[in-house]
Amino acid sequence: MTVDIRHPTPTAAWTPRTATSLAVLAAAAFTYVTAEILPVAALPAIAADLDVSAALVGTLLAGYALVAAVTTVPLVRWTSHWPRRRTLLVTLVCLAVSQIICATAPTFAVLAGGRLLCALTHGLMWSVIAPIAARLVPADHAGRATAAVYSGTALALVVGNPLTAAISELSGWRVAVLMVAAAATAVLLGARAVLPPLPSMAGTVCRTGRRHVAGGRSRALSALTLVGVTGHFVSYTFIVVILREVIGMRGPHLAWLLAAFGIAGLLSMAATARAGDRDPRTAVLCGLTLLATAFGVLAWTAADGRAALIGAVAVLVWGATSTALPPMLQAAVIRSAPEDPDAASGRYVTAFQVGIMAGALAAGVLYEWAGPVGLLTASAVLIGAALGGVLAVRDLFGVPSAIAGGNAGNVLSDQHRSSASRPPADAADEPPREAVAGPCAVRDWFRALCNWR
Repeated sequence: MTVDIRHPTPTAAWTPRTATSLAVLAAAAFTYVTAEILPVAALPAIAADLDVSAALVGTLLAGYALVAAVTTVPLVRWTSHWPRRRTLLVTLVCLAVSQIICATAPTFAVLAGGRLLCALTHGLMWSVIAPIAARLVPADHAGRATAAVYSGTALALVVGNPLTAAISELSGWRVAVLMVAAAATAVLLGARAVLPPLPSMAGTVCRTGRRHVAGGRSRALSALTLVGVTGHFVSYTFIVVILREVIGMRGPHLAWLLAAFGIAGLLSMAATARAGDRDPRTAVLCGLTLLATAFGVLAWTAADGRAALIGAVAVLVWGATSTALPPMLQAAVIRSAPEDPDAASGRYVTAFQVGIMAGALAAGVLYEWAGPVGLLTASAVLIGAALGGVLAVRDLFGVPSAIAGGNAGNVLSDQHRSSASRPPADAADEPPREAVAGPCAVRDWFRALCNWR
């Protein structure tokens, strides 16, 4: 075990460099999600250009999620000893190359192959991007840093998806894909310039009996995430149909409500980030309660034909809560496993991707069987189940300490920020660290580190 004890922690939690680094991470999230959902925006253009059915183009999304779910954990383990910046840069290189392959694809098979390369590193990117953000700020700001990164996801839905759709209509889908490749390259250069190397945390924290508890908490949070994401995507897969058949929205009104759905998510992330740090359990409980209520109201509206205004308000609540919950949950997963935050984040990302697949597959069956009422009812039940799980385990959001004295989160944050204070350089260029030998009795050294402010 090694500890860097020569670099005092910066006194400012959010310096301009920190803000710039978080902006670059948010841009990476924006670019990746825009690339992931691009077939939705360009579906008719891709189908016409490659002479395939729209249904076949639609399989690009399900295939993407499947590959990401299967490869996330193995890739996280394989790259666990890489510096975190290097891992992120590799995923951005793969994203840029994959988009170039897709833009020049002569056949659907080549297009699917290009998407495969992007999907391979999708989960890896999401496994490291939130832990990187958490390492750039104090431990008690991890939720706010994660929310800042997730703002890129919301912007991809509000800005990226409509923009690629418009470009596909005006200049062709290949131009839209090339623009995503250019954006990925720009983010790659920005990340290389502003992010510190951030050495891997594998093996840097004392192993104690608490590690088992931490692993159990992160797995439980990931399992509840899977249930909640499944519930969300059961209805989100058919959100346009729901807006048309349940609320009666069509044409420009439907587009405006979809935009409001995304904007509500952006605003809610900003409004709940601090609460997610101070009391994550209460924040998640409130979010799940509101989300389950929104689905229940929409199901009631669909069954009884109630006023469209009530349904529209429920849709806005749906957008706000479904966007605010993921960063809070991922931040909780990272805090629950300070001994290996990247692996815990990898499990969370895998659970999220499996939830997307399960929700999309169940949605098709439920819609054929019970229509929008069945979709919304199933979503309400699944979100209610996730809510029950959070209520049942009171210490689910407790922050375990891998180090006696309860300062694990602060220790990790201080170590990470001391690395961040150095000029960017390859991990191989870093000066040798002072080794601190011994078991967890070295807590005194860690406490000293925590007091360097």
